[in-house]
Amino acid sequence: MKHKLRGFTLIEMLVVMAIVALLVSIALPRYFGSLEKSKDVALQENLRVIRVSLDKFYADKGKFPETLDELVEDKYLRAVPQDPVTESSTTWILLPSQDSEKPGVADVKSGAPGLARDGRSYESL
Repeated sequence: MKHKLRGFTLIEMLVVMAIVALLVSIALPRYFGSLEKSKDVALQENLRVIRVSLDKFYADKGKFPETLDELVEDKYLRAVPQDPVTESSTTWILLPSQDSEKPGVADVKSGAPGLARDGRSYESL
């Protein structure tokens, strides 16, 4: 008595592969869109944290820090946050105070090129 080997036919395999391809083509654009959105949200939060730390430093010391590393040295931050778009903590654009009598870093912007999902440039966030 011979046992017949059971397996999948070529047609069955093609149908399964077509279904998987259809599901992947629906899911991938949503995944990458949500990934970009999460980077924008993380960037805005990192900018907020740095700006609050700059304000606290100024309120405590009466002057702005010379660099962001000074915020870390004086324990206003554990570490300089990364820009999630450029994936670096060295690409921040440091803006000086408007008052020439108060030197130092008064504000910070992202150095990432391009536009956020809402159409604004990363530099304007």
